[in-house]
Amino acid sequence: MTRSFFGTDGIRGLTNSHPMTAEIAMKVGMAAGAHFLRGGHKHRVVVGKDTRLSGYMLENAMVAGFTSVGMDVIQLGPMPTPAVAMLVREMRADLGVMISASHNPYQDNGIKLFGPDGYKLSDADEAAIEGLLDAPPRLADPSNLGRARRIEDARGRYIHAIKASLPEKCRFDGLKVVIDCANGAAYNTAPTAIWELGANTVAIGISPNGRNINDGCGSTSLDTIKQRVLFEEADVGIALDGDADRLIVVDEKGQTVDGDQIMALIGTRLARQGLLTGGGIVATVMSNLGLERYLEGQGLTLERTKVGDRHVLEKMCAGGFNVGGEQSGHMILTDHATTGDGTIAALQVLAALVEAKRPASEVLHLFEPVPQLLRNVRYTQGDPLNAETVQTAIAEATREIDGKGRILIRKSGTEPLIRVMAEGDDEVQVEAIVSRICAAVGEVSA
Repeated sequence: MTRSFFGTDGIRGLTNSHPMTAEIAMKVGMAAGAHFLRGGHKHRVVVGKDTRLSGYMLENAMVAGFTSVGMDVIQLGPMPTPAVAMLVREMRADLGVMISASHNPYQDNGIKLFGPDGYKLSDADEAAIEGLLDAPPRLADPSNLGRARRIEDARGRYIHAIKASLPEKCRFDGLKVVIDCANGAAYNTAPTAIWELGANTVAIGISPNGRNINDGCGSTSLDTIKQRVLFEEADVGIALDGDADRLIVVDEKGQTVDGDQIMALIGTRLARQGLLTGGGIVATVMSNLGLERYLEGQGLTLERTKVGDRHVLEKMCAGGFNVGGEQSGHMILTDHATTGDGTIAALQVLAALVEAKRPASEVLHLFEPVPQLLRNVRYTQGDPLNAETVQTAIAEATREIDGKGRILIRKSGTEPLIRVMAEGDDEVQVEAIVSRICAAVGEVSA
């Protein structure tokens, strides 16, 4: 079955444009609710959102859809994506919903669905829900309509859970931490958790107004936190994205520590403690070749997957790995969470700094990345990758860099972009290869 709604991370798009309309959101609520009405118990769904203005519209539409098919709704309010995944299990719910477009600007929004086990839905479940979207809804009898209620202690439950990911005696006393919450879903939970563990916290990106999520702040816009870390003479900076499932770190010198370095730190630290499972970590094809070489030197493996945290998680579960993620900052630590959790990963980084008693610039840069370049080319129609000129450019570049690096060209799963990446020991060669391929894509996309 062709999937026209669900992409690599749920449903996402421009608000009030297909498929991110109130009508579609209500239909998704009806379809997902009907699909998960299994067994004779009273069914419930937990619904969280980030801080986008459109979250109110989509939340109310989905509540109408769920209650119309007989499912009770528990509304969490603004909460990180991993908090929704956690509360699905804790509250014995049948389904979880996160209304968020993650790191995208406020004009976009999205719908992520979690099953009763707290994991993102399988392709089969998403396909089944898509199949119900255009079918007549399975409306409940008036006596069996669902109820909706808000709970006030969701944040406290989540904060308690993420603090429990650390040993009971672990404290962050003496650390000065700048934390940027991207004016997003973690604007309250992340600074509170880190402060409660003893750190001196300087919180920014904690004044959401519906339109400023990810706007010049957060893990995809690091200038603000870099400047603040230097100004405050802080030990480290923690940058989350809009729904707080990503983490990028800034050391005391204002240098970026990406997901590859964070995975290397957490993975090797757990290995030394005898707690790493699977014999290595799982990352995507985008992770730097330097990470792979570093892990090999530590006697560990790097298992690569397609781009997308759900692919990483699938490989982790299949191979028994407990550390995985993406260069972009998704950190999945299955000992503590069923999906990427930027705050839990941040706590692990801070614990490593306390343990090492050395500056972040020494602790967090474990390997030298090989030159890697990623550029995006926007297209308006068709598939530029099918063009003969583009295929020829890719084939020539692949032969040129064979044995000395890698090339990766793929379509974005959330935007009309062709992503062109190359890496290798020769920076000039990498630049030339990416430029040639982007030019070829641009010519057929104009």
